[in-house]
Amino acid sequence: MRLIGNLIWLVLAGFWLALGYFVAGVIACVLIVTIPFGVASFRLAGYALWPFGRTVVPVADKGVGSTIGNVIWFVVAGWWLVLAHIASAFALAITIIGLPFALADLKMVPLALAPFGKRVVDVDDLAVVPHGSIPPPSHLR
Repeated sequence: MRLIGNLIWLVLAGFWLALGYFVAGVIACVLIVTIPFGVASFRLAGYALWPFGRTVVPVADKGVGSTIGNVIWFVVAGWWLVLAHIASAFALAITIIGLPFALADLKMVPLALAPFGKRVVDVDDLAVVPHGSIPPPSHLR
């Protein structure tokens, strides 16, 4: 079911959301100082492209840098992204078939609001790991 949901999502909204996040990530990476924001935008693009079967979890050892990054992100882009996700969720919810996709769109709001200090993980991986002990990605160990 996740595969079918993700394929329908990809056609209805996922491709365009991911493309927007990807373009924003490329622009942010061109400016050297904003590379962390570009990386966060790429992470959002991946989640927007294929959301079903994935969830957002907080990182246990986030630092003050992620809080500062979230404040800057919120002021510059976060609240605009939240408004865009709410508007697209409303458009998706007009039909009964679009309701699960509207909920998936609303599930992205917390990550679009403050992406630093959070990770996107597969639901299957989350079931194996004890609560609150999500390890960092392998390239950060």
